[in-house]
Amino acid sequence: MATTAAAPAPRGRLRIADRVYSGIAEQAVREALADEWARRSATGAPPKASVLVVGGSARVTLHLDLPYPADLARLSGLARDTAAARVAELTGTPVGSVAVLVERLVPAGLA
Repeated sequence: MATTAAAPAPRGRLRIADRVYSGIAEQAVREALADEWARRSATGAPPKASVLVVGGSARVTLHLDLPYPADLARLSGLARDTAAARVAELTGTPVGSVAVLVERLVPAGLA
């Protein structure tokens, strides 16, 4: 008796909530900047992220407090690159852009 392979059933769709993307980006930035903040007595507010997925690509906006004095360009770039990589890695969604908004600079010794 010959058997025939059945055609695969149509697959469903997976929708990831925007807050999940945001949580992934926020956690990635917290981890990326943890060493910089660990050397300080004062810390800034936790990073906030908003993510909009349009046409299969994510647009990430990061709102950060950064320590001062520090290499702000390096820290912003680290946050940007880490958030983009982690979102893409964990969700499979390519990240088209990441905007970094520095909300506050936190001087050493002040909260």
